[in-house]
Amino acid sequence: MTPPPGWYRDPSAPHQERWWDGTAWTEHRRPPEPVGYGPAVGQAPRTGQPPTPMYQPVRPGQAATVPLSSGGAPGGPAGGGRGKAVALTAAAAVLVAAIVTGVFVLGEDDGGSPRTQTPPVTATATDPAPVSDPPSPSPTASTPSADDPALVEDQLNGVTFPLPDGWVRPKYVAEDDVMMTTDGTYDCPADGSVCRHGLVVSRTVTANAESSPKVLAQQDIEDAADDAYDRDLIGNKPFGGIESHEEVASGPVAVAGRAGYYVRWRVKTAKGPGGYVQSMVFPSTVGTESPILVRYVFDVGEDGPPLADMDRITKGIRPVGDADTGGGVGSGIGPTD
Repeated sequence: MTPPPGWYRDPSAPHQERWWDGTAWTEHRRPPEPVGYGPAVGQAPRTGQPPTPMYQPVRPGQAATVPLSSGGAPGGPAGGGRGKAVALTAAAAVLVAAIVTGVFVLGEDDGGSPRTQTPPVTATATDPAPVSDPPSPSPTASTPSADDPALVEDQLNGVTFPLPDGWVRPKYVAEDDVMMTTDGTYDCPADGSVCRHGLVVSRTVTANAESSPKVLAQQDIEDAADDAYDRDLIGNKPFGGIESHEEVASGPVAVAGRAGYYVRWRVKTAKGPGGYVQSMVFPSTVGTESPILVRYVFDVGEDGPPLADMDRITKGIRPVGDADTGGGVGSGIGPTD
C-alpha cells in the first residue's frame, strides 16, 4: 500500500525530511520536526507542482536506481579519481536509501501508515505493578511451636503439650479448658450420651489461696474423679456413678522445669470398665506463677489410651518458646511442700 502524502525521512539524506506526494518523492526538503508519537505528516508545499523525483521508494528485495550526480559523466573512465569519488558517493547513497527505505516500508502499521519513529514506552499511573515471585523463606526460619501439628498450646498458662498418636485437639467439647482428647467418641454405657476414652484438661488454680502443688493435687483428685466418671456437666451419670477408687501413685514431678506434684486414682464405675484419673499441679512459668492444674482421664481397657501416655505428656510439657525445658515423674527439682 502506498503511504499517504507527508513529510518523511529523506532516503538520500536521513538527517532531514522530504516531501512524499503520495506517489513519488519531491525536491522539497526541511529540517526534521521534533520526534512525536505519530507519522510526520504535513501539508503539501504551496509552490505548485513538484518536479519529477530523483529517488523512488525502495521496497524490500527491490534494487535502488541511483542517477549519477551532476559532476560526473556517464561512461567515464573507471580508473579516474573523480569517477571513483562519484562511484563511492553513489554506492553510499544506495546503501543509505536501502536501509532507510527498508525501515520506512517495514515500519508501516496495520493501516498502511508509515512510522518515522517508534514512540517510547513509558509507565503510567494505571499500569499494573510488575509481578515477581515472593521471596523464598530463610532456610533457618522455624515454625512457631503454636503452629506445630504435634503440639497443643495453653496460651493462658504459657505452656505447650505434646500430642501423642491417637490424640487430637478438642472438637465439640463443652469444656473450654480441654487441651486434647482421644480420637473419636462412643456411646456412654449408662445414659446413652457421648463419651471419649481420654481427656487432658489444663486450668489455672484461682479459687484457692493454697500454693503448695502437693496440697492442691491432693485436694483436687476427688473432684477430678467425680467430674470424669460420676456426673457430667448437666447432672447425668454416663457410667452409672463411681462405686470405688484407690490411689495407685503419687509424688513429686518436674513439669516444664518446675517442681510439681501428682496424685493418680484407679476408679471403678457402676457400668463400663472405669478408668484412671490424675491431678497434677505445678507453678506457672509466666506472670504471677499461679499454680497450673492438669487433669488426666483415661478409660481402662483395650479401647482406652495406654497409661504410659500420662508420663509421655507430662515429660513433653514445655514453656512456650522453650523446647529444652522438660521434666517428668521422678525428676529432681527440689522440695514441693
